[in-house]
Formats: sequence, C-alpha cells, structure tokens
Amino acid sequence: MPRTPGYRIRAVVPYPREYDATVKRNVREQEADARPAIEGRLPSLDGYDTILLASPIWNVRAPMIMTTFAEALDFRGKTVHPVTTYAMSGMGTTERDYAASCRGATIAEGLAVRGEEVKDADTEVEAWMRRIGLPAR
Repeated sequence: MPRTPGYRIRAVVPYPREYDATVKRNVREQEADARPAIEGRLPSLDGYDTILLASPIWNVRAPMIMTTFAEALDFRGKTVHPVTTYAMSGMGTTERDYAASCRGATIAEGLAVRGEEVKDADTEVEAWMRRIGLPAR
C-alpha cells in the first residue's frame, strides 16, 4: 500500500529540546495568542478530502503553531481528524480550536493517545483508522 504524503510542521524558531524550556515557551505563546512562524512552504490540500492533524497537547491544547498552520490553509470541504498525544488532558480543546481555525472543515472523530502508551497503541490506532474509513496498514 502506498504511503500517504505527510507534512511536518516546523517552527522558524525551533522549539527547545528541554521539556521545561518548551513548557515555558508554550505558556508564553498561549498567553499571547501567538502565531509562531512555520518554516518552509506550506502544503496544498488540493486532492485531499481527509486530513489528519497530529500534535502533542501542551497545557490542554495543541501548540499554537498548529493554529498558524490551520489558519493559513483552505479547509473548505475537507474532513479533519485531530490526533494527539497527551499526558493528562486527552484531546483537550483541540476539536473546538480546530473548528475555529480550520475554516470550512468538518471536524470529525479524533484520536488521543497517552504519550507513555504510544509504543503499544498499534491496535487502538488501527481500530480508529478502520472506524473513520482509512486503511490500517
């Protein structure tokens, strides 16, 4: 089965590798309602009906760079499935945030996996993919 293209969202100013420094930056960005700049050219969503937006959950929501990404693209007629990793807050506010920032999209069933359980989540991920109508492996 061919792989579906992906796009890695990278900040112009990279996030720190150290946990505490990343947390501090994230809190500053959330408090300022910041839109961190994205490195490189954004992808075209033409030709795609279903989009998986995957990110960690930081302080109950996706990183602000995800809002930068979502607001920059045309999601009209697309179905968006949020995918998150988390420590305590599950999906957090991601579905509500994407409903506001992915203008024109239908926000559909997402998947939240606890970060510590990612390595053992194959069965859960494959069941979710089948449930939303995507091929699993």
